[in-house]
Amino acid sequence: MSAPAANPTTRTDDGRAVAEELRRAGIGDVDDSGLARALYSSDASLYRVLPRAVVRPRDPDEIVAALEVCRSLGVPLTPRGAGTSIAGNAVGPGVVLDTSRYLNRVRAVDPGARTATVDPGVVQAALQTAARPHGLRFGPDPSTHNRCTVGGMIGNNACGSRALGYGRTSDNVVALDVVTGTGARLTVGPGTTPRDGVLADLHRLVGAELATIRTEFGRFGRQVSGYSLEHLLPERGFDVARALVGSEGTLAVVLGATVRLVADAPVRGLVVLGYPSMADAADATPGLLPHEPTAVEGLDQRIVQRLRDVPAATVPDLPRGDGWLIVELTGDTVAEVQDKARGVLADAGALDSLVVTDPAEAAAIWRIREDGAGLAARTSDGRPAHAGWEDAAVPVERLGDYLRGFEALLDGHGLQGVPYGHFGDGCVHVRIDFPFGAGDDGGRSAYRAFVEDAARLVAGYGGSLSGEHGDGRARSALLPLMYSPAALSLFERVKAVFDPDDLLNPGVLVRPVPVEDDVRMAVAPRVRENLALAYRHDGGDFSAAVHRCTGVGKCRADLQSTGAVMCPSWPATREEKDTTRGRARVLQEMVAPGGPVKDWRAPEVHEALDLCLSCKGCSSDCPTGVDMASYKAEVLHQSYRRRLRPRAHYTLGWLPRWADLAARAPRLVNGVLGSTLGGRLAKWGAGMDQRREVPAFAPRTFRRQWAAEGLPGPDGGPRVALWVDSFTDHFAPEVAVATARVLTAAGYRVEVPGADTCCGLTWITTGQLDAGKRILGHTVRALAPLAAAGVPVVGIEPSCTAVLRSEALELVGGPEAEQVAAATRTLAELLRDTPGWTPPSLAGVEVVAQPHCHHTSVLGWAADARLLQQAGATVTRLGGCCGLAGNWGVEKGHHDVSVAIAEQQLLPAVRDLAPDAVVLADGFSCRTQLDQLTDRRGRHLAELLADRLG
Repeated sequence: MSAPAANPTTRTDDGRAVAEELRRAGIGDVDDSGLARALYSSDASLYRVLPRAVVRPRDPDEIVAALEVCRSLGVPLTPRGAGTSIAGNAVGPGVVLDTSRYLNRVRAVDPGARTATVDPGVVQAALQTAARPHGLRFGPDPSTHNRCTVGGMIGNNACGSRALGYGRTSDNVVALDVVTGTGARLTVGPGTTPRDGVLADLHRLVGAELATIRTEFGRFGRQVSGYSLEHLLPERGFDVARALVGSEGTLAVVLGATVRLVADAPVRGLVVLGYPSMADAADATPGLLPHEPTAVEGLDQRIVQRLRDVPAATVPDLPRGDGWLIVELTGDTVAEVQDKARGVLADAGALDSLVVTDPAEAAAIWRIREDGAGLAARTSDGRPAHAGWEDAAVPVERLGDYLRGFEALLDGHGLQGVPYGHFGDGCVHVRIDFPFGAGDDGGRSAYRAFVEDAARLVAGYGGSLSGEHGDGRARSALLPLMYSPAALSLFERVKAVFDPDDLLNPGVLVRPVPVEDDVRMAVAPRVRENLALAYRHDGGDFSAAVHRCTGVGKCRADLQSTGAVMCPSWPATREEKDTTRGRARVLQEMVAPGGPVKDWRAPEVHEALDLCLSCKGCSSDCPTGVDMASYKAEVLHQSYRRRLRPRAHYTLGWLPRWADLAARAPRLVNGVLGSTLGGRLAKWGAGMDQRREVPAFAPRTFRRQWAAEGLPGPDGGPRVALWVDSFTDHFAPEVAVATARVLTAAGYRVEVPGADTCCGLTWITTGQLDAGKRILGHTVRALAPLAAAGVPVVGIEPSCTAVLRSEALELVGGPEAEQVAAATRTLAELLRDTPGWTPPSLAGVEVVAQPHCHHTSVLGWAADARLLQQAGATVTRLGGCCGLAGNWGVEKGHHDVSVAIAEQQLLPAVRDLAPDAVVLADGFSCRTQLDQLTDRRGRHLAELLADRLG
């Protein structure tokens, strides 16, 4: 894996000395390992800057101590929250200060004053949860609200969709506790008296520059670029707290904040308006503002199409059009919201419209918008699209003309981008397919040429280079195209007051680094040789695949309440390395030149991947389509190919082979494995945790039962191939029997393909991809004639069924694999499409459903949900993962995390369940986890239906 020479920001000789000094200062969590430096080398931006060390402070005093060490050594310090900064605001070459790990509490909520006091690392959604019982909320809510921190929002003056109704972060900050670059600890707010020191110097500076501040700053609501010095004007009360909002950690580090809360409306509704184009939607926006919406969001049909292209995704219906406005209205009653909606419709001039008052339907529409940054990360033809010029803003009355000019600019540079954003505020988001990696300079000059022209365009419309993300490394060097020399000089002098030694986030806003420096993708080499998987959607390039991760950090959010899976290990450990993003960053560093992660076998790689369950949740839940399960399989394949492997690879990884042998004498094998000595020896040999139990082999496999007894189908009924996987065959043949009964009752003639049709899943997940390809290839060839004849192939075990739909295409490929993938169905999918079939009644049956991760992520669970609803069952669907994940959860070293994952959703849901309720778990892993951690037995959908057949 060779790479071109490069000169990234690397660790200097005193990197270890910095970490030692930080520890001597009493800071408990200091990490200068290669793993930590890789994890924090990027945020959600284009940029790669390797830090010397990472500090995760436990209290504000540790922040102050870390800054003091940095001041004494002359080492830069960069504050960081969730790392979702898109402009390169949260990467730096010295110490990166992660406040999200420990400083994440809401300290107090004062309902009377409508304020909250918070740590800088508290997640915005956690603040909302604390405020909600009082009928209050924190106004600004970026699309990353379920993982971004309030400190990060303060850093870049975040706004979000509802800033139109509730204001920017700067409008909602009451007071800040900060430490400046000089080491001065201050509490600032409106009317702070500047007696001496930093504040007195600042007051004098502002007094001498009133004309510049009054004419160049605060011209319109989304003027976020540069420092927000308008708040320091005497007529605005010399509000230092609000002026520090948006300073991107270059003037002071936030230790704590008091923020304003607003009354939360009891009822919300949406009016979705369709227009011929995004520019037409923008033209209509000013006319809607008199109706006082809390949000007016623009959405492009190309983003919606990207979501439709995601396997297993559910996309709500939208009105006719190629560009949409999502208008949110609030009121005390549904009738009030509907009345406002009628007024909006009268003034909208739209092609088509939709009024939504159902909260679940509204949430589904909002999710499209919130995933915009990820969904826009691919162009319509599949090329990667990047941040860098992604949140410019103009006065809203000029938005339509600006969008037309911007589209023309893209065309002139031969680029594509998908615009969307906060149209009510004139703010436009976009990802652009900059040609990084092309040409002698890796596409840097083309990138710079475009963003310079784009800056001139937005300045010509009286706009701001940034409307909410801040300038960071992406736009700071472009500020001379927006501000006068006098304003730029004022920035430098303000910086000198707060941080004269330029230690806080250097290279941002003042004395900026060039926008094209440190761009990760410009130096990322291609990795195409000797790969096991095809990476069909990434040009056969492993590097392009892992660079799908743009760092938006959705994997750090609590998604389980929505039925999502990603990323189950993160809530269990709260470690960045156990997020999809963290793993992707380490793999990106593995292929990058000159970094701390050297190759496939690097310890940083294997530590980051150790707690990846291969659940595939990210393949559908990550808006950029990261598939960490596939990357992990490739890493294990490359690391151990032709080398000695861990014991578990030979035992659990070859489980179908050992199960075939056990089937010759299952009672004897069960007796040995069930004995104290035999069980302990077997678990040691298999690399299993001794606290786990070995599942018992069935006395007779399903295939033997079928060969002996069969099940006659109706004469002339359509054929169906019941593909019986190794797990079902050897451990749960009763599930296959139930499936055959249900299919026969539905009018099908059931055929069972030959015995040697394993999908190779256990070989695949342990990275034995050569063997997995041979085994799966044989199965594909065996099933292909059935698929070619139009016979549906029904899988029983979701994880194995998913292999036929996904890994078969990546690992085997070719027309036969495509035919088999297209023919493969889940039981619910086949029954859904069976003419005249109706489910048996499940009225009065309480069902708690734990969909298998691969079922949710690859196959989709919508057909199952619809079937259960039609049958009349009362269903509670659990999100997340059961925690077992095949062999992963039984391997030594994984037990505690496996149980912690089960405690997130599954175990609490079944503890107090009524005795006659059903725990629906199609996955063998899920049922095994239930068997070993609870006194409840999981049932497969086929069993639930078969029990109620007439």
